[in-house]
This record gives sequence, C-alpha cells and structure tokens, in this order.
Amino acid sequence: MLHEIIQYARTTGIDSEPGFNSKWVRWLLVFDSDGKFVNITDFKEGKAKGREFSKCPEFTFSEMISNRLRHFLVDAADKVVLLTKDKPTQKELDDHSSYVSLLASASTAIPELASIAHTLNDETSLTAVRRVLTDLKAKPTDSCTIATMVGTLPKIFVDETDWHDWWRAYRESLAVGKQEAKSSTAANQMRCFLSGKMVEPAATQNKVTGLSDVGGLSTGDVLSSFDKESFGHYGFAKGENAAMSVEMVKLVTDSLNHLIGTRSRRLCGTKVVYWYSKPIAQEDDLLSQDIFGDLATNDTAEEDADGPSQQEMLAAESRASQLLDAIQSGQRADLLNCEYYALTISGNSGRVIVRDWMQGSFESLAKNVKRWFDDLSIIARDGKSTIRKHKFAAVLGAMVRDLRDMPAPTVATLWRAALAGTPIPPPLAAQVLSRVRMDVIGDQTARHARLGFLRAFIIRNTHLELSEMTTEVDDSIDDPAYLCGRIMAVLANIQQAALGDVGAGVVQRYYAAASATPALVLGRLVRTAQIAHLPKIDGGLRHHFESQMTQLWSRMKTAPPTTLTLEQQTLFALGFYQQQATRYAKKEASVSASAI
Repeated sequence: MLHEIIQYARTTGIDSEPGFNSKWVRWLLVFDSDGKFVNITDFKEGKAKGREFSKCPEFTFSEMISNRLRHFLVDAADKVVLLTKDKPTQKELDDHSSYVSLLASASTAIPELASIAHTLNDETSLTAVRRVLTDLKAKPTDSCTIATMVGTLPKIFVDETDWHDWWRAYRESLAVGKQEAKSSTAANQMRCFLSGKMVEPAATQNKVTGLSDVGGLSTGDVLSSFDKESFGHYGFAKGENAAMSVEMVKLVTDSLNHLIGTRSRRLCGTKVVYWYSKPIAQEDDLLSQDIFGDLATNDTAEEDADGPSQQEMLAAESRASQLLDAIQSGQRADLLNCEYYALTISGNSGRVIVRDWMQGSFESLAKNVKRWFDDLSIIARDGKSTIRKHKFAAVLGAMVRDLRDMPAPTVATLWRAALAGTPIPPPLAAQVLSRVRMDVIGDQTARHARLGFLRAFIIRNTHLELSEMTTEVDDSIDDPAYLCGRIMAVLANIQQAALGDVGAGVVQRYYAAASATPALVLGRLVRTAQIAHLPKIDGGLRHHFESQMTQLWSRMKTAPPTTLTLEQQTLFALGFYQQQATRYAKKEASVSASAI
C-alpha cells in the first residue's frame, strides 16, 4: 500500500521535502519597506478558508517541542501578534518571542525581515495590528503571514524562494545538534521499509490531515504511532519499530494528504481514497461516478419515491458494460494495463485507521461494477420498470434507520463487495431483512435499495445456486420459502379484494410469523381465505385467485418448512415483494385496458 502511494507521488510530481508543507492562510499582514504596519488583506473568498501556499516552512512536532520553537513565516494570530481574548499568558508571550526571533535570524538571508521583526516587538505597533484584526473579526487561531510593499504590490515572503536555503540550513543545524548528543549515529541506522536504504529512522511521523469529519483530529493524525509502551517491539523506541527515513515519511504523508484532498469521498464514518496507475478520463472514472453516483457528504439515506430516471438507469448500466466490452475487444488498449487502488480510512483520536485496501486491474473493476448494479437490480414497487441504479448511500441506509449509526467496518465490507465482487456477509443481510419486515408490518412503502440488497445477497450466496434469479417474479424457483412468500402475497391480495381496507390485515398480523415459521401459519390463513374471503369475490377474479393458489401449491414439492433459515427468510421476503409488484403491474394494465 505505501509503495503504491509513493508511486502515485512520483507519477503526479508531488513536491515533497522535509521542512516544507502546504498551508492555508487567512490573513496577510502588510508592512512598508521600513517595516511599519500598513494594512491587512483577507484571503477568504466565498467558501474557501483562505489562500493555499504550496511550500510553507514547517517544523515537525518533535522539533517544536525539543527546541521550544514556533513556525516560521506562517503561524496563528495569537502567536504572530498576541491576538488573545484575555491577557497573554507566559507561554503565549514565549511563543510570540520565538516567532519574532526566527524572523530576525532569517534577516541574514532576507534583510526586510529585520525591520518587520522590530515592529512586531513593539507593543504600540502590535496594538495597532490587533485593533485592525479585531475589527475584521479575526480569531486567535486564524493563520497569518507577512509581506512587504515593493512598489504598489506586496511581496509575500512565503510565496518567494529566497529563504529556502536559509531554512534548510537552519533545520540541518538543529538536526546536527541532536546527532552530536548521540553516542553513535551509525549504530542507530536501520533498513528503511520503503527505500531499502540504511537510514536513521524518523522518530515520529508527520500528520495526515482531512480526517476530522470521520473521527480524526483537526490537528491531524499519524499513520504509525508508537507513543505507548505496548506498541513497541524488541526494545525499539518510537519510529524504530517501523523504520522509515524522514524523507520517506514526508513523501507518504504528503501523498496521502493530496489524495484525501483531491481523490476521496466520504462514506458515513469513513473516507474512500481512490486512484489509478495512469491518468483516467473523467467519463471513464468508474469509482467517482458509477459506484458513488451523486452521493452526498451529509448523512442521509433517502431515495426518491419514483427511483432514478430512465436516463440515469441506462447510463449507469451501460457505462461499465461498454468499457468492459471495449477492453476485452482491444478497442481500449490504454485501459488494459491500468490498475486501480482503493484505500478505506478513518481517524481515531490521533491515529489513522486503515479499514481496507484493494487493488486490481481496471478490467476487473469494470466487471465488478457492472455486476454490482446487475445484482442490486429489482423490479419497481409498481411493477412498471426495473430499478438498476441505487445510490451507495441508499444501499448503506438499507441496513439502518440513520446513516450516522453505520459502523465504519460495515462500510468497508460493503465497499469491498462492490469493487471486488465478494459475497455479502449474512449479518448485513439480517439487518436489511429486519428492516424489510418492519416496513411490511408497518404498512410502509417498500424501499427499492433494501429489496435489491436482499436479491444481491441471494445471488452471491453460491451454495443456493440462484445466481440467475430474475428481478421480477421468477417462476423457475421452486424453493418452498420463495413459494411461501408468493402465497402470502396472494393471500393478502385475496383479503384486499374481498374486504377492502380493513386496517391491520393478514399481512400486518401474520407476516412476521409466516416469514419465520410458515408451516404454523399458512395452512390456517389458506383455510380462512377459502371460507371467509373467496366467496365474497366475483367469479372471474375469484377464479384467478384460486388458479394462482393452486399453481403455487402444486409446485411445492414438500410441506411448508417448520422454520426458515436466514437465506430462506430472504427468499420469502423477495417472493412476497415480487408477487406484490406483479399484482400492481397487472392491475395497472387492467385499468388501462378498461379505459380503452
């Protein structure tokens, strides 16, 4: 996984160097050529949180702690100008002094910084700067940087390169001081897991950002952490347990941050990061379009009452199929050797949690995406069409009432089922089955995603040998559980035709028992229908119902099962739903014929 992340960095040309990092800046403090304060520029525009500078100076956390330093050029307003709610504490005064001291030290390379450092040490000047920031409603934690006027335009120091060499030398001097304090540098060298070279392992790792909405910290999380004694092995300390050079650690972190920022989607409590081994056109990017669809970033699992439009359904079904055909026929040779990579991650109190890692050929991805939609397809509630495209959020929401209740491991498991074509675990199907049962008993509208989920579970359950199960009523299935579900639907239709709306009918009162122990319930319900309901129905419709019941019972090779397994209960639910949908379709057709 880490090697593929590094390869992505090299392919895309990510500029990664220890001591540098991209940062967002909100406020620009502008000074004149003499170092006097001029004005403040707000970089915030629209929804952007400021302006991003790609190569800002940055200390590691350990460097800041061990040397009692603050960041150079870019830091928070309370550190730069002592913008605090109350009187500054001694620590805040020390942090400000450290920031100004670095500016003064860097004046050997950039002379303009000397006068600015002098201004930031003057209380009168600081008061003027704080007054303007307060009027602009700046917060103590907002990031600031500095600039000097050159003619009519500000020279933003962090956007220049003339300080880079000084900065590298300064950080190197800190590292030399630490090495001299050690007894033997060579004795501390280990084999880097990523480069294979003998290196002095980085003691700590850089922070991975962008996971605060999935359990991570706003300050960032580390991929490998050894801050507890139990995390160590064989007497190794900190980073020695997973030896990587400072350069490799920085490269992995920067690459992962770039992927999270540009090629990731949030799925409930996780983020899925995805990329390819070569550039892919937007219209060919199956992971960003077909699987995710129009997945929202908020925790919602609603599905439209009428389902996706016909255009959406055809587009979703054909895109993966067309790409697969093109690859297999040689028309898209550019995709033949293309690989996909998918990383599912979340955060947990400062640590990055890797939930899943997948990689494979683009051809297998196209095949599995097509299969995902095929397996989830289900006849619509009204029996008029087949629903083929389900939002991934709706598929996840099939298991729970609220997506915020969805455990992260479950998301990773279902994501793997979509991309790798793996079977759906029985515990997930049991959750959906419970929701379907509650919908039926509560007389709620059936959710397409839930029934499609159950069909996919049956199709991918190889020992059932039902991989060819159709989206609508399947007359080729003679499984007793499936037939019992269809019989239950016919009994409900008989009662509806005989008595109309009676409130709590046969479905609401007996569905739960019939779907688990049909042998104890169906016989009694059939007798009730024969004695109390069928005699009240007119001849033609009555004959139709009797014919349906006779046909279904005649196909039952054994008596109704005493108890049903999870797979059998799923077949019962599908038989009931598909039979009901067929009934609605025939009813609609009958009404249309009458109108003609």
